[in-house]
Order: sequence, then C-alpha cells, then structure tokens
Amino acid sequence: MTSISPTPEPDPRRWRALGVICLVQVMLLLDVTVVNVALPPIQRDLGLTTTGLAWVVNGYTVTYGGVLMLGGRLGDLLGRRRLFLTGLAIFALSSASAGVAQQAGLLVASRFVQGIGAALVSPAALSMVTLLFTQRQERARAMAIWSGLAGVGVALGVMLSGVLTTITSWRWIFFINLPIAAFAFLATFPLISESRAAKRGRPDVLGAVLVTLGLLLVVFGLLEKDTHPWLSFLVLGCVAIGVLCLIGFVLVEARVAQPLVPLTFLRSRNRSIANVVRICYYVGFATLFFSLSLYVQHILHFSALATGFAFVPFGAVILFSATMVAPRLLPRFGLRALNGGGLAIATVGYVLLSGLSTHGTYLADVLPGLILVPLGGGLVLVGSTVAGVDGATGEDAGIATSMNNASMQIGSAIGLAALVSLGTSHATVLQHAGADPMSATAHGYAFSFAIAAGVTTLGAVLGFIGIHPTARKANS
Repeated sequence: MTSISPTPEPDPRRWRALGVICLVQVMLLLDVTVVNVALPPIQRDLGLTTTGLAWVVNGYTVTYGGVLMLGGRLGDLLGRRRLFLTGLAIFALSSASAGVAQQAGLLVASRFVQGIGAALVSPAALSMVTLLFTQRQERARAMAIWSGLAGVGVALGVMLSGVLTTITSWRWIFFINLPIAAFAFLATFPLISESRAAKRGRPDVLGAVLVTLGLLLVVFGLLEKDTHPWLSFLVLGCVAIGVLCLIGFVLVEARVAQPLVPLTFLRSRNRSIANVVRICYYVGFATLFFSLSLYVQHILHFSALATGFAFVPFGAVILFSATMVAPRLLPRFGLRALNGGGLAIATVGYVLLSGLSTHGTYLADVLPGLILVPLGGGLVLVGSTVAGVDGATGEDAGIATSMNNASMQIGSAIGLAALVSLGTSHATVLQHAGADPMSATAHGYAFSFAIAAGVTTLGAVLGFIGIHPTARKANS
C-alpha cells in the first residue's frame, strides 16, 4: 500500500491524536445502534409507528452514507481538520436537538442532521489517521485500532442505550454526545495540523444530491413495504426513482471536472471489491442489532438493561478480532483471508441466528451468533479498510476513506430497510396462515438473518476471488 504524503519523521503527536480521533469515531458509530434498545420508550413517548421507528435509525445512516463522499471531497479541498471540527459542531447541536425533541418529526429530522455532521467528520478523521501514520507497520496498527474500536462503538451503543434508558431517560442517549464532542473539539487544535489536497476545485454538489436522494428513495420504498404492496407507487415507484437517481449519479461522475468518486479511482480491483465486501457485511450487521435487540426484549423478555449487556460479547469479540487476530493474519495470509474468510465466519453466525424461535434461549440461540458475526467482522473491517485505501495518495485520501465509510453506512441503511421489510412480510404471511403473532414475529426475525447469510456468502466469494492477496507495498 502506497504511503500517503510521507514525511521525513513521524509526527510525535500521532498516537495522542489517534486517541482523540478514535474517540470521535466511536461516538459516531455508537449513534448507529444507541437508539435500538430505546425504541420502545421512544415509541411510547412520541407515538411513532414501526416505520417511524425505522427512520429513527435509518435517518442517521442514510444521510451519513449519502453525504460521506461529499464530506471526503470537501475535506480534501477545504481542509480535513476544518471539516472535522465543523462536522463535530453540527453533530453536537443536532444531538442536543434530538434529546429535547417532543415530537416525532423533530427527532427524525435531528437524526438526519446528525448524519450530515457525521458525514463531514468521519472521512476527515480517517484521512487524518492515514496522513499521520506514514510507515507501513504503524499504519497497519493504527488501522487495526481504528477498525476494532469502530466495532466496539456500535456494540457499546446497544449497552449504553440499555443503561441510560433504565436509569435515566432515552433522551440521554443523545445528550451523552455533548461532553465527548466538546472535549474532542478542544483537543484537536494542539494535536492535529491542517491538511488538504494541492489541487483545488469545485465540489460535486449535484453528485452528492443525486446519491443522497437516490438512497433516501430506495430506503423509503423498502420501508413502505410494511404497509403497501410491492407494486404500489410508494414501494416500487420510489425504489425505481431512487435507482434512476443512483444511475444519474454515475453519469454525473463520468462528466464533471471534480467528481466525488472519479471512475478511474475504481479501476483498482482491491478498492472496488473491498467496498462491496463492506456493504455485504453491513447489510446483515444493521439488521442484527435492530432485530436481535427486539427479539431479546419481546420474545425472551429481557429488560432494557439486560438487553444492553447481552450485546457486550459482540464488542469484546470484534475488538479482539480486529486488534489481535487480524494484524497477525494479514502478513501471513493476505487480504483474501481477511475479507473472504471473515465473511465466511460471519455467515455461519447468521445461519445459526436463522434458527431463532419462541422457544429459544440466549445462551443456545443468541450468543453463538454474537460471537461468530463479530469474530469474522473484525477481520473484514481491517481487511476491507486496508484494501479500500490501497494506492491512495494525498490528493485522494478523502475519496478513499469516504468510500470506505460510505459503503458501511449504505450497507446498513439498505440492509436494515430491505431485511426488516422482508422479515416483517414473512411474519405477516405466517400470521395469515394461522401462526400466533409471537411465533410469527420470531420467525420473521429468523428469516431476516437467513437473507443476511445469503448476502454474506456472496461477499465471501467476492472477497476470496476478487481481491489481490496483498496490498501494494508501502514506501517507508
């Protein structure tokens, strides 16, 4: 992997800076799942429908994923530290707005704005990590820490949601962001220098609008499947228009002078396949936290607090896998083993979860999936991150890292909308066939995990056959 803007001597502040950057990334990813356990009290207080609850989750991930590429490009052009701080301020203010929301509309709107703030912060953050660590071994270690803590942030969100919802109020799942954001904002100035691409130009706003609108329409259409038939305009029409917007995005990228995603950038097989692999992993990942937290509460009758702690193994395993296992496997077996092998392990976890029923138990039916999915996930996160920035330079570090993050959020948003919708439809069919509601609901969750297993199987095959065994060697 080619070094990005190598410097004669490593920055002495780099490890302290990494700590601050990783803290912020944990906060951003924590907010992907922090609402899951709190969904029942949010629904009671604000009167949200099931579709509305899905938007509390997806409003954040859709704008996060849709605006990420624009955020990465703006960081390259305007300055990565500047965008990092700007996005951090937007994220903090919208978190406060979500915490005080008295109406469902304000909460969902705040989640959309949170996603915009995160989309400015995240690519700038990973770009700064890439630029701070110019030596091959140190960068691999930094990426492993980044990836491991990212997984912990998502798992910590569920646990924190259970704790805060139980001892205070669901509103504190948003207020907790404020002191973290304030600390990171102040700590950034003395630790991280400004950086930007040498070439300047106009950002591709039209491309950003098309990709974000396309994702919104696709997700909206899939979520409306709960209450409308497949051939209705709200389902098929919105999905079709969304797909046309995404096709328009590709056409725009081929013609504008400063595209968000230069098509030449995707000629790297490792970069392209790595992002597809990440999408395949996160399609099931988002569904796991949404559906499994509901299964544990509604079917196994866990309290909110117990549900939060039920997900602790996920965070511990993904941290171990990303920081201890992946760095040892990468130099010996290469990127194929991490990407393809990691998804193969996760697939086994989803296959086990596809057997959920009303007679299940946490130890026998839930815990194995909460171990195998993150065990494979830690390998995928490190492998796809390294492959996704393969050959990037100081001119396009933001593009590489924003695509890396966008694939995660896009996979989560579309996966949650599609798999939850399919699971709900399956449960409805079972109820019409005479199954009792609880049994039908449990089998609906199981059906979602069966689809997730199919997606991760596809990703594992792509990882094994599509990615070069190792990234290009770094310059020291």
